[in-house]
Amino acid sequence: MTTRNAAGTRQRILEHARAQFARHGYTASTVKGVADAAGVSPNLITRYFGGKEGLFLAATRVEIPVTGSFDGDRATLGSRLAASIVRRWFGEPGEDPLLVLQRASGERPEAAEALAAFLDTNSLEPLHRYLRESGLDDAEARSRAAAIDAFVLGVSTRRRVLRSELGDPADLEVWLSTTIQRLADG
Repeated sequence: MTTRNAAGTRQRILEHARAQFARHGYTASTVKGVADAAGVSPNLITRYFGGKEGLFLAATRVEIPVTGSFDGDRATLGSRLAASIVRRWFGEPGEDPLLVLQRASGERPEAAEALAAFLDTNSLEPLHRYLRESGLDDAEARSRAAAIDAFVLGVSTRRRVLRSELGDPADLEVWLSTTIQRLADG
């Protein structure tokens, strides 16, 4: 007798969906392809997620704790953010939902909107607040936060979406740290 584990099956489907969407984008990924990779019936995906759209939304739900990166002096902000970024890019198992959103944002307006909303809420605004609280006036804090946000998104897009080589994680972390710190310091 086989024991059913709905939560485990749902998680397995999501992992395979993230991988498919990250590799092939939204349009080229299929419910059947995800189902085959996960070893389940396509009907099960429909039951759990309502179809491809629901599966995509569930697979791209992103939660990244950023508050730890903003604990400490502005003089070390670059090293804290760079360490967090490199850990995410190299240390997280499976496909990163944020990467899935980045790749799908050119195909799906809702993916672009979700990515923008995520970045505003979890990157730009907390960074703006942090820089303002570190002593910068509001306009300067906003400007520097926007520059850091654009830089990190640009590097992420170039290296992850366009699949340029990331290189050695330690070297990448040093470069990111130095550049982010320059932007934070003005």
